[in-house]
Amino acid sequence: MKKVKSLGLLLASIFLLGACTAGEDEQAVKDADVVVGLDDTFVPMGFRDDEGNLTGFDIDLAEAVFALNDTEVAFQPIDWSMKETELKNGTIDMIWNGYSQTPEREEDVAFSDPYMQNSQLLVTAEGSNIDSTDEMEEKILGAQEGSSGYNSFNQDSKVLKDIVEGESATLYDSFNEAFIDLENGRIDGLLIDRVYAEYYLRQNDQEDDFNLIETPYEDENFAVGVRKDNEELLEEINDGFKELQDNGEFAEISEEWFGEDVSTD
Repeated sequence: MKKVKSLGLLLASIFLLGACTAGEDEQAVKDADVVVGLDDTFVPMGFRDDEGNLTGFDIDLAEAVFALNDTEVAFQPIDWSMKETELKNGTIDMIWNGYSQTPEREEDVAFSDPYMQNSQLLVTAEGSNIDSTDEMEEKILGAQEGSSGYNSFNQDSKVLKDIVEGESATLYDSFNEAFIDLENGRIDGLLIDRVYAEYYLRQNDQEDDFNLIETPYEDENFAVGVRKDNEELLEEINDGFKELQDNGEFAEISEEWFGEDVSTD
């Protein structure tokens, strides 16, 4: 499985190499046939490696899908809370980065066939004596702004919203920032995608330092979001998923990142 270094080293690498990679990314976007919008801190779906290059499961999967038709694809980091706006404005052609399919998003976005399942976890520090969502009463919760977890928090208020301090969550631009605050005790719990939490803690050898608590929120499907009038692109993605699943390449990419085939097929 692929491995990243500790959060501190990763953020330092991103800072030092940002100027170089920004220029390269900008040129790639200009030259591309299609552009993927992503949060470039969302391990393991799409993030920066130690050299500042974009990598991740969704990066590899998107490149494999578009390679089938020699379609040139580029990846554009965006403000995740503005992803649907960026799509509507044409800055990007699709949202592909652990993007959960929800009824609310379906009002604005056309979704591909789902390719992976995800769920929301509550992460707390070991020794916090918080081992269930009920024990978050009057505690400080963190979440990523614009995330499906934060949407679930607001829509199903009985789970956490009605009991946490202020009946609100401290919002972060990225889960990286949220984990820093959780480690330092500035928040008591973090509502986060399972795929991110498990990968992050495993790669940083911190699985024993935190509690991963199941929540009653409904499971989610990851899918690709495109503009509703872009039926040709949607068809290319769906056909690509099927071909990669049939020829075994989807399973190979999954094994590389997760150690198992995560396909919903």
